[in-house]
Amino acid sequence: MNFLEKYGIYINNKELLLRALTHSSYSNEHDCDNYERLEFLGDAVLQILTSDYLYNNMELSEGDMSKTRASYVCESACAKYAEYLDFKPFIRVGHGQLNNINETIIADMFESVMGCIYLDQGLEAARSLFNQVIVPCITNHSIFLGDYKSKLQELVQTTKKSLEYRLVGEEGPAHDKVFYVEVVIDDIIYGKGSGKSKKEAEQRAAMDAYNKQAKIG
Repeated sequence: MNFLEKYGIYINNKELLLRALTHSSYSNEHDCDNYERLEFLGDAVLQILTSDYLYNNMELSEGDMSKTRASYVCESACAKYAEYLDFKPFIRVGHGQLNNINETIIADMFESVMGCIYLDQGLEAARSLFNQVIVPCITNHSIFLGDYKSKLQELVQTTKKSLEYRLVGEEGPAHDKVFYVEVVIDDIIYGKGSGKSKKEAEQRAAMDAYNKQAKIG
C-alpha cells in the first residue's frame, strides 16, 4: 500500500491505513475495525483545509466560499481524488460487496485516508496532499457535476417545460478554446456556463439553472 509515496507521504502505522480502506461489510465478516470513524475525521480535515485555502487565496463572499467548498468536497469530487490516488486495489469489502465498490464507498475512503494521514503524519502532511491533488482542481476550475444535467432534466419533466442548451459563443485558439452555453427553459434563459469543452459548459449552465429551481416551478 504505497500509493501515497508518490506524493511524498509515508504512513508509519500501516494498520491505520488498512483500517482506512476497510469497509463495514468486511469488518462485519471479519470482526475488525472499519473506516467509518476515520472518514468522520477526514471529512473535517478536508473541510478545514478547503476553507483555509479559499479564505487565503480567493476574494469570495461567505456564501460563495460555502458553495465553492461544497463543490470540491462533494462525493463526486472525492471519488475523483481517490482515482488520482489509485487505492481501489487495496480496498477491503465483504463478499456481498465485491462487485459493488461504488463511488460512495470510494469517496468515503478518500476522506478516511485523509483522516489517517492527519493522525499519522499531522495536518501539514494532509495539507501537502491537498495542495498536490485538490488545489489543482480548484485553480483549473474542475467541475464535478456529472449528474446536474440529468437532475435538471428530471426537474423540467415534472413541470412539463421544454429544455434546450444553446451554444452562444466560443473564444480562444483551437487548442485552448472556451465555450459559452445558456440553458433555455420555455424560451427563458435560466442558466449560463462556460468551460473548456461544450460538455463542461453545459454542466456549469445546468448547475446554474438547477440552483434556480424554485423559480422554474
